[in-house]
Amino acid sequence: MSRSYRHTPVFSWGHGKGEQWWKRHANRCLRRATQRALLYGREMPLLREVSNVWTWPKDGKTHWWRALPHERISRAYRKIMCK
Repeated sequence: MSRSYRHTPVFSWGHGKGEQWWKRHANRCLRRATQRALLYGREMPLLREVSNVWTWPKDGKTHWWRALPHERISRAYRKIMCK
């Protein structure tokens, strides 16, 4: 797929490379809390009660690349638009 490219200039903003580790950690915490709730007869917890998405490195910040009409296509734009 050497000729593939993005069709929408959207990119994530943050210092984290990915969210895979954070998602795994949050789901493990949720499973652990669910097992404890079943064991002790408590109410089932929600994911947002166990993990806070806003503390993750990227926390869902996405931005659109705004290029002015007279601006030449820069290296950064080309890098963002490559898959």
